[in-house]
Parts: sequence; C-alpha cells; structure tokens
Amino acid sequence: MTDTTQLDAWRGEFGDRYVDRNETLTDVLRMRTRMWAELLKGTYGAEPESILEVGCNIGLNLRSIDRLSGASLHAVEPNAKARERLIRDKVLPAGNLHDAGGQNLPFDDASMDMVYSCGVLIHVHPDDLGAVADEMHRVSNRWLLVAEYFSAKPESIPYRGRDDLLFKRDFGGFFLDRFDDLEIAADGFLWQRTTGIDDITWALFRKKSC
Repeated sequence: MTDTTQLDAWRGEFGDRYVDRNETLTDVLRMRTRMWAELLKGTYGAEPESILEVGCNIGLNLRSIDRLSGASLHAVEPNAKARERLIRDKVLPAGNLHDAGGQNLPFDDASMDMVYSCGVLIHVHPDDLGAVADEMHRVSNRWLLVAEYFSAKPESIPYRGRDDLLFKRDFGGFFLDRFDDLEIAADGFLWQRTTGIDDITWALFRKKSC
C-alpha cells in the first residue's frame, strides 16, 4: 500500500474523530437514500451488479444503496475504527471490506460494474489524484461516478485546522480529460438542504466500450 500524509491522517486519531461525528440516524439515511435514487437513475437498463466505494467511512452511502439495489457491495476504508463499525453493523461482509487507499485498489481489472467516490477525492493530494483515478478506472467494468466539492480551478482550503487535507477542483472534468474512453451518462448538483451532506457536484460516466 502507498502511504501518504493524507492517508496517515485518516488512519489515525483525525480519522477516528470523523467516525465519531458520523451518525446513522433515520433522517440521515432517508435523505441519503433519496440522493442515491437520483444518482443511480443514469444506470437504468444496465444496473450494476457489483459496486465499489472508495473510502466508505461508516458506510452511509452503502447503507443507502443497499435499500435501492441488489448489487453486491464492496469498499476500501483506511480507518480501522470505521471498518469495525461497518462489520458490527453488518453493512458489508468482512470479505468485501478492505484496508486500503485509492492508490492501490485490491481488485482485478474490470472486476466491479461501478466504482465511485463521494466526498473522498477532495481529501486526496493533487499529486496522488491521477493514481487514484487510474485505479478507479482500471477496476471499473462499466460505470464511474464522482461526487465531490467543485471548483473551476484547483484550490486547497483549510479543513479542521489542517491545510493539507482538502482540495477542490472540477473532478468530473479531471476524469473526462484523463480517460478518452469515458462518456457522460448524467450529472447534477446535490443540495445540502435535501441530501444532508455538503453542496457537491456529481458526474456519472460510462465506458464507451460498454
């Protein structure tokens, strides 16, 4: 596994505090499920049978997707406390959850119908973003989805007292420019008032060969 300053932070006490701030309240899951119903619309007719989340924390996205899809769910998560909670809550079977970061996904080429990130790429240093994108693209068989903070120009912003843990940019554009075999299937804006998460933009890509 490739370790970075950012991964080290999420593995340690900083990441543990993030786990403690997250809750799985009924209203949170209701809003998150509504959000995922919209995100998955673009896959209708070719719904994924396997889905991988890169950086799932306690699995709010996975819990929501499970309400909407019969796909087998998989995830990588570097924080041990979050992984323990995922197993305790039976969000994922232990064999479907891996201690890994996005730079080295422990999956075969084209082994997952969909690979996605939601509020995770913003925490990847720009120097490492290409490697994470390459891994997501490699593992995806058909669908790629990114839902992240947007900025027309790459910028770093302070995050909980740190200057090296949050980076904004046009992530959808980054993927589209990097991989010429992707086409846009759908895109949109997620509003904090209706999703319960911060305002973010999302883009769903389909591999043209599929």
